[in-house]
Amino acid sequence: MSVWQIKRTGDLAAAPSPKAAPVDQPEQEIDRNTALKVELHQRLLDLINLSALDAMSREQIQAEVGEIVYEQLSLQKHALNLAERQRLVSDILDELLGLGPLEPLLKDETITDILVNGYDSVFVERRGRLETSPARFKDERHLLRIIQKIVAAVGRRVDEASPYVDARLADGSRVNAIIPPLAVDGSLLSIRKFARVPIDMARLTSLGSVPAVVAEVLEAIVEARRNILISGGTGSGKTTLLNAMSAYIDNAERIVTIEDSAELQLQQAHIARLETRPPNIEGNGEVTQRDLLKNALRMRPDRIIVGEVRAGEAFDMLQAMNTGHDGSMTTVHANTPRDALSRLEQMIGMSGIDIAPRSARAQIASAINVVIQVGRLADGNRRLLSVSELIGMEGEVVTMQEIFRFRLTGRGDGGEVLGRFEATGIRPHFMRELEDRGISLPADIFNPSAVLE
Repeated sequence: MSVWQIKRTGDLAAAPSPKAAPVDQPEQEIDRNTALKVELHQRLLDLINLSALDAMSREQIQAEVGEIVYEQLSLQKHALNLAERQRLVSDILDELLGLGPLEPLLKDETITDILVNGYDSVFVERRGRLETSPARFKDERHLLRIIQKIVAAVGRRVDEASPYVDARLADGSRVNAIIPPLAVDGSLLSIRKFARVPIDMARLTSLGSVPAVVAEVLEAIVEARRNILISGGTGSGKTTLLNAMSAYIDNAERIVTIEDSAELQLQQAHIARLETRPPNIEGNGEVTQRDLLKNALRMRPDRIIVGEVRAGEAFDMLQAMNTGHDGSMTTVHANTPRDALSRLEQMIGMSGIDIAPRSARAQIASAINVVIQVGRLADGNRRLLSVSELIGMEGEVVTMQEIFRFRLTGRGDGGEVLGRFEATGIRPHFMRELEDRGISLPADIFNPSAVLE
């Protein structure tokens, strides 16, 4: 089977090619190459039998595309060596089968975030630090075409009537796009990449994000079916830690996950994954996390995991934790454990249920057992910052005690943040629950003088 329609390859030569820029100017060279590959891609679309692509491997397509590209370059007399031609063919395949200039960035495992601030400005995040990428789009139209390709793959759309959208790539990477007129200087695209191999607790320990001794405590908390709230700012690693901790759930338990955009990579055998749905163009058909939570209670879950609570679903999550679904977990955007509780209280108010502030705090105190705070430090590294336990109410206030904390000690010569994890000396109340379940921890783990590594 061939990818070509019944047209002469010579027809390609009829269209003008982009003029070559001086090779001694890198920026112009990048622009020339981008224009050339986009131009060739547009011409190839007229010749390609798109229905044949699904039945062919990338290698087969590459051989046929390579042949026609080499012919076209010869006709246009573009002075490219063999390596440059091969790279051009690869780029055209990325345009044809993938996401164009974004494909090399998506394949680079050192990159965690891709941020497009207009067609000629692309940034990436590596090891917690932003840096400029040489990737470029030809123009605004080229960028919009890639955005439309992303959102169309998940049945969504973006246009002037609906100028922003959340979506995800085939590998689970989270995507947000916003276009003019809301984006003043051109379309904006943000991609939070999804790790192909789930980051487990062993990996977080090797990276220094979680001390090995504290990882033992987190494992015990999950096995003892304590309800857990993970708190942190944007990009602090909340979902990563939630994913890692979920690995400690017994394989015999039924887990229901609820997310706005499916990111969790649970490895257990008995998992039911639910994802919200935005409204259609008429404003109908929306399914919220709260709707899914209510439905999840009828699915006989042992544990419920909500990717992140943002609004009224917080009340339903707390209700589930209080009515037999012990060991449930969720995350929330907050800068401190105490702020996390305040945010939950505000979200209960967003549920539309008339409930007194003290009753709302009582719900929180009885539902949540452990609050884990994570954060991204000034050097870009993500760390576990605090493990706290809720122990009840004292008057109008939820009582919370910190079990472990990360203490900053300074900055290194390379700008890295220095510090150490330490116990506060408080023996948590959940130790009784651990002992009842036959779970043991090292005797001196809560000793403030112990070195936690």
